[in-house]
Amino acid sequence: MTVDLVLNNAKAYIENKIVDCSLAIEERRIFRIGKEAVMPKTSKRLDLKGLLVLPGLIDAHVHLRDEGKAYKEDFFSGTAAAVAGGFTTVLDMPNNEPVTMSAETLKNRMKLAERKILVNVGFYSEFPKKTQEIAGIVKQGAVAFKLFMAEQVGGLDIDDDDTIFEAFKTAEDLHIPVAVHAEDHKALKAAIDRLKHAGRNDLDAYLEAHSEAVEAKAVTRLLSIAAKTKMHIHFCHMTTEEALTSVADAKNTGVAVTCETTPHNLFLSIEDLKQIGTKAVTMPPVRENRHRQALWKAIETGLIDTLGSDHAPHTLNEKEAEDIWSVRVGIPGLETTLPLMLTAVRQKRLSLGDVIKLLSEKPAEVFQLEGRGCLKEGNCADLTVIDLDSSHRIDASKFKSKAKFSPFDGWKVYGRAVKTFVNGQLVMDEGEIVAEVGIGQFVRRA
Repeated sequence: MTVDLVLNNAKAYIENKIVDCSLAIEERRIFRIGKEAVMPKTSKRLDLKGLLVLPGLIDAHVHLRDEGKAYKEDFFSGTAAAVAGGFTTVLDMPNNEPVTMSAETLKNRMKLAERKILVNVGFYSEFPKKTQEIAGIVKQGAVAFKLFMAEQVGGLDIDDDDTIFEAFKTAEDLHIPVAVHAEDHKALKAAIDRLKHAGRNDLDAYLEAHSEAVEAKAVTRLLSIAAKTKMHIHFCHMTTEEALTSVADAKNTGVAVTCETTPHNLFLSIEDLKQIGTKAVTMPPVRENRHRQALWKAIETGLIDTLGSDHAPHTLNEKEAEDIWSVRVGIPGLETTLPLMLTAVRQKRLSLGDVIKLLSEKPAEVFQLEGRGCLKEGNCADLTVIDLDSSHRIDASKFKSKAKFSPFDGWKVYGRAVKTFVNGQLVMDEGEIVAEVGIGQFVRRA
């Protein structure tokens, strides 16, 4: 038999250990893992020169923009940023223009994306107004639903517990997870209105509005509703010790709950935010050091399941508005996540196995992405090849993303992706895109 490609002289992370091996790829999948001597014939071989092969990284929290927000990012630039950062699969959030919240808007978005993507892409949908439309959205290909609790985005009334419960029950019946942005709408709006009335438009006012209590209230409320069902709720970008405690308690009582945090919440504090300024403004915001330490501890104990970049590109003008209430929230994270986490491995804050769990294994499990998340024969040939010894300074001006800013600009980091294979094809090599546009595929739940 002759296969499409053989990768020789590799080190690969397989079943919690690093092994010397070769990998044979055939028809987009890993055909064989073993010694070079047992590899099948091929007309194409690539010597990896001892570099480390990881299962393709999965970012389950990405805003690819496009459509009405294409000036910020489009499917090509966003997935170019993904592949440059070592990601082979991303899940796209639905707060777009138009909002992805029907079978039709999802279909149109997928049709636009298929001509532009460089990595595998799955799509979230917001909940529609009518719960009977949810099944059609799932059939169209949604991998999950997103519930944005800070303000009204989708069709679901976020102030009505009964309506949320009905949507959760439908999600349970369809075996589809619901990801949540947990900030309480009423408490947040009341705080913002009060601060605006007082003439406050500074960073401290933003932090006061997006308080720890606003997050904790939303988490507690939604866990109470979810506990009445068997649906899977997934909390995005957790930031506080109190919210983590609520999730831990819910896990211990059998609620089907998982949670995520972000690199910026792990690496940045309020002190960093005040030094960097509005370029580091996110929603929810970065917190005091005690919360950062709680997040690191939750990774250590396994309470936090996944890591998401929350890649949220904007223009520089949108990030530098003088009025804090006009600043667009979010940062680009696809090209900084892996180097930051590998630097943490070098500093012994976590293990390489932790990184793979957070960025490959658990995202595949939580979002039911069959054939992804680990290196084994028969799985998709999504591979992230890294150089652990390489060091560089983050330079946002060189991002593939349209968003040329980062709160980590100038940071020295250790480790990076040097080659990224998507479905068995080399797409990124030493920072350069080497595949044709459209190489990526859509991913669906198992």
